[in-house]
Amino acid sequence: MSTPITEVETYGVERIPDADRTATPFDLFRVAFGGANTFATCVLGAFPILFGLSFWQGLAATVLGLVVGALILAPMSLFGPLNGTNNAVSSSAHLGVHGRVVGSFLSLLTAIAFFSISVWSSGDALVGGAHRLIGLPENDLMYGLAYAVFAGLVLIVCVYGFRFMLFVNKIAVAAASLLFVLGAFAFAGDFDPSYAGSVTPELFWPSFIGAALIVLSNPVSFGAFLGDWSRYIPASTPRRKVMAAAFLSQIATIIPFTFGLATASIAAVKAPDYGANYVGGLLAVSPAWFFVPVCLIALIGGMSTGTTSLYGTGLDFSSVFPRFSRVQATLFIGILSIVFIFVGRFAANLTASISTFATLIITCTAPWMIIMTLGYVTRRGWYDPEALQVFNRRQRGGRYWFAHGWNWRGLTAWITAALVALLFVNLPGQFVGPFGELAGGVDISLPLGLALAALLYLALLTLFPEPREVFGPQGPRWVRSADTPVPPIVPVTVEV
Repeated sequence: MSTPITEVETYGVERIPDADRTATPFDLFRVAFGGANTFATCVLGAFPILFGLSFWQGLAATVLGLVVGALILAPMSLFGPLNGTNNAVSSSAHLGVHGRVVGSFLSLLTAIAFFSISVWSSGDALVGGAHRLIGLPENDLMYGLAYAVFAGLVLIVCVYGFRFMLFVNKIAVAAASLLFVLGAFAFAGDFDPSYAGSVTPELFWPSFIGAALIVLSNPVSFGAFLGDWSRYIPASTPRRKVMAAAFLSQIATIIPFTFGLATASIAAVKAPDYGANYVGGLLAVSPAWFFVPVCLIALIGGMSTGTTSLYGTGLDFSSVFPRFSRVQATLFIGILSIVFIFVGRFAANLTASISTFATLIITCTAPWMIIMTLGYVTRRGWYDPEALQVFNRRQRGGRYWFAHGWNWRGLTAWITAALVALLFVNLPGQFVGPFGELAGGVDISLPLGLALAALLYLALLTLFPEPREVFGPQGPRWVRSADTPVPPIVPVTVEV
């Protein structure tokens, strides 16, 4: 019998029992697509126009970013069905049972950043649309109320857990997609695909690559969270179907990305005074009858993004601090995030810089994803689910203990790649690393981080082989193994 959606989920990051793993790859598609089929994605879709690209140049950058990002993301869907837990816990196999806190920390920062973007963008659109529709005042009180109500609704859904979140996303995927299609009719008369943009020839490639990387950051942001949802998929499910669901969920976001791209090009012509204020420009060029759909897109889509971000955060926080249940951890992180949202919006004026913050987090997360993927390949997809839970059970030893719980091979590759990538970040007017200008203004931080993580990790695995016991019965792929003894799993009170 299936679990009711109104029953509060009690599972933390322990392995989900086979009897409760009833989700399908299509469920994974709906949650991942629902979390990205939102107004926040429309805002990201506007960036190619804000960078001065033409509509067709912006569309090419968007497609490039989506395809590459989806390819990087897809393998991250495999760990959940295999191990029945989230991706941060699964990373114990490659970073060590203590080193897995890297994944937890990255997912925590990513979730807070994207939850904030979701609440801010959706709240602003909701208040702005209501102002144009019924004359609701646009002041701090109204924005504060919108943020509070919106964040509170998201928190309630996250407390109930995966089944309720899946139900919300079932509605959101269909409703938001329909509203975006409706938007095509709303703006059909004003849209001009021949919009030429304003970028100069010497700035074309920096602008094009920069726009593609911003689009790419959206699918990459899901890397730490896919296991939160795919762990409910049975282990016997064909891996190609799970990967296809994750890949297609991001390709499908061409809908909100194109909506943002097209409407930004209209606003650039008809409401140029709004500049980088995409929400204001969108409302300025929208026909009156579309204000209600704009509000619905903001509400429904924002709920999807908020729940997918905050659910994973609470789940992972409970794994780092096992004294917290999933519900307690979700409430704690949710309240902390809401405080951050209000401080950032009204006290510290961080709204504009949160996109920079998110980009820098993604720059650090992408090398971690590459290490996870290559670790999966070298292990031939074989893992010991019991040994993955050593940290959560406050034990010591096991296949993934390595050096006192740390696998310095994966950690060294990640730290080096992330630091080098940060040095080459080039976000003009926001953050430019010490070497950000070396590529002629082109931001090469992410490609450099990905390549360096892959080369360094494989080199370290080859030069310093891991214990034979971390590999399955077929042995390692591409790398060697060593006859290093593995300590038994024991309680923390017993010396290993």
